[in-house]
Amino acid sequence: MTALFWIGRILFSMLFIASGLNHFTQRQAMTAYAEAKGLAAAGTLVPLTGLMLLAGGLSILFWTWVDVGAWLLALFLFTAAIRMHAFWKEEDPAVRQVEMAQFMKNVALAGASIVFYVLYQWPELAI
Repeated sequence: MTALFWIGRILFSMLFIASGLNHFTQRQAMTAYAEAKGLAAAGTLVPLTGLMLLAGGLSILFWTWVDVGAWLLALFLFTAAIRMHAFWKEEDPAVRQVEMAQFMKNVALAGASIVFYVLYQWPELAI
């Protein structure tokens, strides 16, 4: 169980650590994307969300402050799903489908973040 739990945490956290780093290394492109989606203060929010992603990913990976990290990830993911992937606003069917997939991915990952929170708070619930 321990090895599988480590593997799962590594695979899960890699996405957020890499994405958080991209918020800094690709800051200009990510800010332009956020602005194109109508996000106010994108220049401030891109590095802030990058920190949220890094902190959340590292907390899951190292199993430290998981309660805080899991909620940072869930908050980011739910907000990004609604704000950045509003598929219901898209008229082009292909774009709508892509945005819907991104929306659902973010919601599912937010759910997984909450599961990590539960496992951290109540390890006896692990099956």
